[in-house]
Amino acid sequence: MIELQNTILEMIAKGDPLVDTAVKLCIEVERIFPDVICSILTIDPIGRIRSLAAPSMPASYSAEIDGVPAGPHAGTCGTAAYLGEDVTTKDIATDPRWDAYRHLVLPLGIRACWSRPIFGSQRTPIATCALYFRESRGPSPHEREIVDRCVHLCAIALDRHRRVMEYERRANTDALTGLANRAAFNAALSDLDCSQPGAWALCLLDLDNLKVVNDTFGHHAGDMLLKQVADRLTIAAFPERAFRIGGDEFAIIVRTEPALYDLGTTASAYLRELGLPADCGGNVIVPRGTMGVAMLALEDETAERVRQNADFALYHAKETGRGGYVLYWSGIGTRMTRRLTAIRDVDLALREDRIEPQYQPVVRLETGEIVGMEALCRMRVDDRLVSAAAFHEATTDAHIASTLTARMMARVASDVRQWLASGIPLQHVSINVSSADFHGASIYEALTDTFEREGVPLSHLILEVTESVYMDDDAGVVQQSVEELRSRGLEVALDDFGTGYASLTHLMTVPVDYIKIDKSFVDRIVSHGPSQAIVGGVIGIAAKLGIRVVAEGIETADQALQLIELGCSMGQGYLYSPAVSGDVAAAMMASQTCAPAFAPAHALSA
Repeated sequence: MIELQNTILEMIAKGDPLVDTAVKLCIEVERIFPDVICSILTIDPIGRIRSLAAPSMPASYSAEIDGVPAGPHAGTCGTAAYLGEDVTTKDIATDPRWDAYRHLVLPLGIRACWSRPIFGSQRTPIATCALYFRESRGPSPHEREIVDRCVHLCAIALDRHRRVMEYERRANTDALTGLANRAAFNAALSDLDCSQPGAWALCLLDLDNLKVVNDTFGHHAGDMLLKQVADRLTIAAFPERAFRIGGDEFAIIVRTEPALYDLGTTASAYLRELGLPADCGGNVIVPRGTMGVAMLALEDETAERVRQNADFALYHAKETGRGGYVLYWSGIGTRMTRRLTAIRDVDLALREDRIEPQYQPVVRLETGEIVGMEALCRMRVDDRLVSAAAFHEATTDAHIASTLTARMMARVASDVRQWLASGIPLQHVSINVSSADFHGASIYEALTDTFEREGVPLSHLILEVTESVYMDDDAGVVQQSVEELRSRGLEVALDDFGTGYASLTHLMTVPVDYIKIDKSFVDRIVSHGPSQAIVGGVIGIAAKLGIRVVAEGIETADQALQLIELGCSMGQGYLYSPAVSGDVAAAMMASQTCAPAFAPAHALSA
């Protein structure tokens, strides 16, 4: 017995699997008593029998009794677990507790059974240890003594297993939502079979409005939102498994055939369930998520590759339209590579001070008189300047975008200070700002710190905000910031007007001082009737609203003449001047004219 005890205790101390330890214990008992069969069963939290170890019993028998509820008629072991006391069946053939199960054991030559419950820390049965006999009898005193020792060893092994499982559960469970966490997600990915294309897919979801909820209603409301999102994803995805892999990041591994058959429908169902209004501590919040989806493909050799593809799809979804999903396609990877390359290049240029402004004059169309300058961001690469269009993808990174704006503000403020000190008759300079500038620290404070440090009044500044920034403003952060800026005397221009959706709606919800008509309209304005009608309509509406209009991208005299006829008085473009350095811009403002390459007939006659 001492040898058995030492063997089992050593296995427990080494951390051997519970099943291996239990099987070894049964084998050692059967070695001591060659005419008996030993088994160990566990009882799950809802009172059902689970087969743990019965090395001398057929696997079919263990499978048959697995999941049977403990009770007064559940054989010897099920009854012992139910009553919490020893139970002896000296004749299985006649004992009513075996009515439903005797056909399983009598053909095996088993005639009797004795079972002893094993108790946990709460003094409730958590397992049983049983001896089966080939003749009708009960246990001998020696058998009872050995099983007593075995029960004690089993209790130690089960307790250690419980502690290990609880530790693993905590290590693999998100404490807030109860979902499996990133560690569990990584483990689940590593276990996936990648040999059969289409066998599984991965959905990655970002909760878009968590920061806004935290900032507006507090972190308690944000936590409640996360819990509800977790519950909804669990329900919507069942029987798939959902994970919380970051602050506002979730994942679902899709493996069932119906869900894989149409991933678009599956993703839509997840987002639809997610997007129902939620009560978060008395605050009604509509969760909003964006999802990227990737299926295991023939060329995907590892699960990590599928994960990267789903990441690419998610990034693309967030860039092209939050609140929806994107299914991965091969071209996305190339686009993401370009984006990451652009971010790297701009970050390096910022650190090496190779970001600088160039200025394009804004003029009165009829006279060429300069009424302002637009500061355009340029990146110096060797001996040439690269326009912002070449590295626009880098601005999808919030840190890069806000750092670029800060650098441009500092350089523009310095240039304006020099112009004013030299007596240059400057009216205003416009600077483009991004969505990131409105969602970080106060943009007004940033402007004030930068321009007042150079002694430049903010009255010389116009902020240009693109339509896309307004469109991505469900929480109203941009609208609130623009209203605050205008209330403090700053002027705001709506840039690229006409390229987004519901442009006129923006004029109702977020009043601005200028509208800048996008170059795409100007390009076709000479011969394209719809463009003329739209631009003419916008100019008329703007005039009634007291908003000034600037046309962008004017390249020909015919375009300028058509704009003048439609009532547009200001514009900019290569017809008048490309973007130039600060020194050249100063010289142009000093002369107060930027003569176009034409002279309108009615201007000459005047």
